Amino acid sequence: MLLLVASIAWWARWLHRRLAVVSGAPRWARRLSLVVVVGGLLLYAATNVAYRTIDPAPIRPVLWLGLSWLGLAWYLTFGCVLLALASLVLRLLGCRVARERLLRVGTPVVVVLALVVMAVGAVVAQRPRVTAYDVGSAALPTGWDGARVVLLTDLHVGVVHGGAWTRRVVDLVNEQDPDLVVLGGDLVDGRERYTGPDLDPLADLDAPLGVVAVSGNHEIETGDAPAYLDRLETLGIDVLRNEHVVLQRGGDPVVVAGVHDEIGTGALEPDPAAALAGTRPEDYVVYVAHEPRQLVASAGVDLQLSGHTHGGQIWPFGWFVPLQQPTLAGVDVVDGVTVVTSRGVGTSGPPVRTGAAPEITVVTLRSR
Repeated sequence: MLLLVASIAWWARWLHRRLAVVSGAPRWARRLSLVVVVGGLLLYAATNVAYRTIDPAPIRPVLWLGLSWLGLAWYLTFGCVLLALASLVLRLLGCRVARERLLRVGTPVVVVLALVVMAVGAVVAQRPRVTAYDVGSAALPTGWDGARVVLLTDLHVGVVHGGAWTRRVVDLVNEQDPDLVVLGGDLVDGRERYTGPDLDPLADLDAPLGVVAVSGNHEIETGDAPAYLDRLETLGIDVLRNEHVVLQRGGDPVVVAGVHDEIGTGALEPDPAAALAGTRPEDYVVYVAHEPRQLVASAGVDLQLSGHTHGGQIWPFGWFVPLQQPTLAGVDVVDGVTVVTSRGVGTSGPPVRTGAAPEITVVTLRSR
């Protein structure tokens, strides 16, 4: 912990110096830099404590600002690192005047670009789009040909969004005329007694085959996962707690199985064997797991539906998601299993999306 605190303190000092001291900024700019770097860091830390312990609704603008600081700090750091590298090259070449001009002009440019990127990302994060895929399989029963499955993941309601955001998303889902709605986890942040009511509009999801849900890592990390899952059930949602249901369409059955997120322990520990117990080799199995890497390819799964990745959410972190997950977003075949991964509709951490727009995913099943 001491090493972490020392590292953060060193970084904050470095960033302040790059923004205000090394660039030769005027006194007012140095003071502003100190407020942004140090004040923002303290606000971010307070925000992370606040939304996990108290009702976030009255202070959502403050929480939004505190979480946004992390994204701004990232882009400022990224830009300053590039400037530092260019400055080092000019220094080694003995170009003192050019180096000073680069820092004097380049630093304000970095600040402006960081602010613009964050502003655009904040707007994008408020505008979920619909992404549609056709997924074909010879194993799909003909009665399910043309079935529309809406995958809704990573709503992250509670911190910067409340029930109005959930209502807006529900209306968008219903506009897709789904046969089945799948809630892929990470619907919430914060304590259930405060944030739980923000999920209530999910009761109005309209699909003839119903709505199923699994837990995500954020439900579990709140410590209130059982209460959240119980609330979903009171809304008429079929929560798959390491179990499956058999749904009929056109006289043909399809198995929809779901497991808890991989970080769960005890009653929340994922158990694929239990979820798939009793299924037959000839069954078409849709497997719902919050994280793509929870794939169980050898268990007869035909289609997996997942979220969690956010498509990277903030550039360039999408480049690093494949180091942890087998797929980033979209449709991929992993170990012979078709995996559909949604970028999700909400945000985690900074309430911005840069390079990975929020989405509601519509999967149309095709028999072939």
